[in-house]
Amino acid sequence: MSKKQKSILSKEALTFLRKYLNNPSPTGFEKEGQKLWLEYLQPFIDEYYVDAYGSAVGIINPKAPFKVVIEAHADEISWFVNYVSPEGLIYVIRNGGSDQQIAPSKRVNIHTENGTVKAVFGWPAIHTRLRSTEGKDPQPKVENIFLDCGARNRKEVEDLGIHVGCVVTFEDGFEELNYDYYICRAFDNRIGGFMIAEVARMLKEKKQQLPFGLYIVNAVQEEVGLRGAEMIAKRIKPDVAIITDVTHDTTTPMINKNIEGEIRCGNGPSITYGPAVHNILRDLIIKTAKKNDIPHQLHAVSRSTGTDTDAFAYSNDGTPSALISIPLRYMHTTVEMIKKDDVENTIHLIYQTLLNITPKTNFKYL
Repeated sequence: MSKKQKSILSKEALTFLRKYLNNPSPTGFEKEGQKLWLEYLQPFIDEYYVDAYGSAVGIINPKAPFKVVIEAHADEISWFVNYVSPEGLIYVIRNGGSDQQIAPSKRVNIHTENGTVKAVFGWPAIHTRLRSTEGKDPQPKVENIFLDCGARNRKEVEDLGIHVGCVVTFEDGFEELNYDYYICRAFDNRIGGFMIAEVARMLKEKKQQLPFGLYIVNAVQEEVGLRGAEMIAKRIKPDVAIITDVTHDTTTPMINKNIEGEIRCGNGPSITYGPAVHNILRDLIIKTAKKNDIPHQLHAVSRSTGTDTDAFAYSNDGTPSALISIPLRYMHTTVEMIKKDDVENTIHLIYQTLLNITPKTNFKYL
């Protein structure tokens, strides 16, 4: 956070953050998370709607002709039940980019119509693993990891309400670490949903009047191809879109900075360069950061951003779009890690950027 700014995260905001993060919101099944988000957001907006697949949109100044979007995605990676063996073991397939290497020995929740069923990703003990002829340990693969819920045959699994298509999420929740770090599964990207809600709260509390309609968007199904953003961008038809998502802290081992660049937790939000990122909007964001003494970092992508920025940028004959990311360690694991200062600085940067946009801002290249 900028040294000139005191903390903007209230006790109520942090209570919401914890509740929101601990609530499962798997891709395609974001309903309960969206309920929590809208409940928190409603005091700060004029109206809202939810589209057919669950993307939620809060609106300030809904009658204004010029439309600005600030957006995050609501879904988290998860698993689908795919097959139940005669012995009662449950095999899964990915729902989004779930990492099979972290699965063994993890506790999970299987979501059924009858409620949550507890289970674990089992894995053979180190003493008993069948090694290859070269003496190598077996590696976790989607086809060999399995869930054990205590059932010992297929009927016992079915009696618990588990069937093919049930969604499975990891159990791990929100914790605070030393030096103002937070850890949780699914900071990617519910932290984004939290931050854009906090921007709306700041606008309300500071009685800030905007000269445009602001659409606070929490989109679904990003983890399977930016699908929610594709749908909602066509519906809103914004004039400008600012997307927030997570990006990799590249300072931990086994990451090549020559390829990934250098981004560090604690050094502020990352502002992206790339073909989908609108140059004028990006430069406006950078100038805003410098003017307001907000720490920030720069990141380049060679083709797509891999975020909802791409969906907004290439919608409706082209929408000036930019990406502001928060550095995160250990993406798509159950111990995703972010720094509190980065959360505050990202909120502050989005807020200040909105104050520098008007319907007369020229976003034409030529």
